[in-house]
Amino acid sequence: MRSNLVLTARLRALLGPDAAGVRQSLVALGLNSASSLVAGAFLGAITATLADFPGLLVLVPAAIGLRGNIFGAFGNRLSTSIHAGTFRWSLRREAVLGQNVLASMLLTMAISLALAVVAKGIAVGMGVPDSIDLLSMATVSIAGGVLGSIVVLGASLALTAGAVRYGWDLDNVTAPLVSSMGDVLTLPALYLATYLLGISIVTPVVGLVLVAAALAFLAAGWRSTTEGLRRIVHESVPVLLAAGCVSAGAGVALEKSFDRFDTLPALLVLVPAHLSSSGALGGILSGRLSSKLFLGLVAPTARPDREARHDISLVVLLAVPVYLANGAGAHLVARALGQASPGLFDMVVLSLIGGALAISFVVAVAYYGTIAAYRTGLDPDTYGIPVVSSSVDLVGSLTLIIGIALLGLG
Repeated sequence: MRSNLVLTARLRALLGPDAAGVRQSLVALGLNSASSLVAGAFLGAITATLADFPGLLVLVPAAIGLRGNIFGAFGNRLSTSIHAGTFRWSLRREAVLGQNVLASMLLTMAISLALAVVAKGIAVGMGVPDSIDLLSMATVSIAGGVLGSIVVLGASLALTAGAVRYGWDLDNVTAPLVSSMGDVLTLPALYLATYLLGISIVTPVVGLVLVAAALAFLAAGWRSTTEGLRRIVHESVPVLLAAGCVSAGAGVALEKSFDRFDTLPALLVLVPAHLSSSGALGGILSGRLSSKLFLGLVAPTARPDREARHDISLVVLLAVPVYLANGAGAHLVARALGQASPGLFDMVVLSLIGGALAISFVVAVAYYGTIAAYRTGLDPDTYGIPVVSSSVDLVGSLTLIIGIALLGLG
């Protein structure tokens, strides 16, 4: 009894003034998990399309991650601007909001093109037979990227409006909600983009127009006379490219263990939720640390100070119900779809094992990645989420595979 009272007192002390932020984060993370489970179900439903276009599956993890990377950083930059009192509603190019909107769309097109090249290279390197040609891969990647990003951009602007009007903290909600929208929208957008393929004259013409537009927009942003826009592009391109390559590596890791997932499809349903939740938790930590670094509330030291440890503890606390819900949700979704599952208990245990391994990695990457960016004069809002989410895509896939092996599933 005494130990329970002590634990309750410690939890209250930990939450303290952050109770509202924790509630916001839990709601956002809950929506993130639910939508990611929908994405997992959709992934199983389009296997025929993926079979018709060999090599396209390699693009999927990187394409999903790109949406969260671009718009997670978008939200973090606006959050810092709101906290600092410099934000204003204006889409003019000299305004913070206008610069971020322009940057998000041109980066979407340019990096989607780069990811198509990476995915095609990996498909060839893996020996995927009859993989689709590079122009077709680029068409699907760019068109699907733009379709998904338009909706995510609108939702990100709505979140920003809510933050300004109702006092929401974007650091607590942007990463999970943007990740969830990226999960739900990217796969259908890529699927719709495949309808542009196989049309004799239209397909190559559309593909060449999209490639030319992506290169032109990148060049315009890279050489922009607007300092803020130019800085976002210069700092984002390298990290988004690196993130895309790492995320594509996650596809390779899953491909090599596909037999396990094929035997028990519930495991495949869990994958998007596990990866997205891990990235969202890291995004929350990165966003909170970034804002506090700029405000001087957190010191950029090798050993986390008291305020940083407080934020780390909050994120670890949030992780427990999230991974519990992911395991149970994946089992229920699979059973509802008539797919095989190892059972509720095994799915929950698998999610908790994979989650414990993943969150340990996430905390380290989010903290030291944000600190390193800040200390080297780079914008941690631009670098934090892409570094976390891309590395989590790869490591998160491996943690699930480790958990599956430990439990003897598949």
